[in-house]
Amino acid sequence: MEEIKTNYDLLIIGGGPIGMACAIAAQREGLNYIVIEKGSLVNSLFNYPLYMTFFSTAERLEIGDIPFSCIAPKPGRQETLEYYRNIQRHFRLNINLFENAEAVKKNESCFEVTTNKATYLAKKVIIATGFYDIPIYMDIPGEDLPKVSHYYKEAHEYAFRKVMVVGANNSSVDAALECWRKGAEVTMVIRKNEINPRVKYWVKPDVENRIAEGSIKAYFNSNITEIRNGYVDIQTPDGPVSIENDFVLALTGYRPDIDFLKRAGINIEGINCIPQYNPDTMETNVNGLYLAGVVCGGMETHKWFIENSRVHADMIINDIIKKA
Repeated sequence: MEEIKTNYDLLIIGGGPIGMACAIAAQREGLNYIVIEKGSLVNSLFNYPLYMTFFSTAERLEIGDIPFSCIAPKPGRQETLEYYRNIQRHFRLNINLFENAEAVKKNESCFEVTTNKATYLAKKVIIATGFYDIPIYMDIPGEDLPKVSHYYKEAHEYAFRKVMVVGANNSSVDAALECWRKGAEVTMVIRKNEINPRVKYWVKPDVENRIAEGSIKAYFNSNITEIRNGYVDIQTPDGPVSIENDFVLALTGYRPDIDFLKRAGINIEGINCIPQYNPDTMETNVNGLYLAGVVCGGMETHKWFIENSRVHADMIINDIIKKA
């Protein structure tokens, strides 16, 4: 690894919409900053399903006071990626893509941030890493088989196959409906007794109707006990069931990198692993280390979105300027 130690005013970990918003605010205040992003620009959004439609309207995804024009009532993944690419074209933010931040350590006078390519020195650090990179695993036999995926991209490869979708959130429901419409035989396994009430309001009745008419088979109050080649074993209220199966989409949710936060010295509290921070400034218990965006919610990944955490950028930069 090449050692490059540059003393920045601010280093931002995460090049998603909130990390970009923090960079814009820092740039406007004349701070010497850099953004470290482990994948492509807005990497989590890039990994969303190809035809995903956002719950938020376009204007609620805007950053940097740049309008997001969208013909449809809700933007899709492609339009959203184009918008954030245009943000980068406009602001020319200082972002290092495909560079993974591995550790944050506070020294007496600054922070030392180590990546897979270099070491940086910075007076302040913002962690805006989201939650989409680590799946919540079921921890069952066979979960590591090639036919199992914790991410869903598009339905074509599942057409005319037996597909099991695990979960009842937006990602699970979207995948189940798209796969069924492309000709898959879809079975859903749902831990609770209903489709999650937070599922997009225009999609929830659709999947409930498909289940009611028998187009999609659903096992409620059920859990997978083992995944095998050709079959999946399920524990249902009526006892164990074995289902013929070709693919399993285990869309059971995702979580922030809690261990990374702990190693940076951030206190993690409670069963939901909520990181400690000041809600007025977004500064953590480590002086000069801030959190922004979805990562603030710990395991409560439904709490923060782009639309309600965009404000974190100005809150943080204002605090940094105030304390300078």
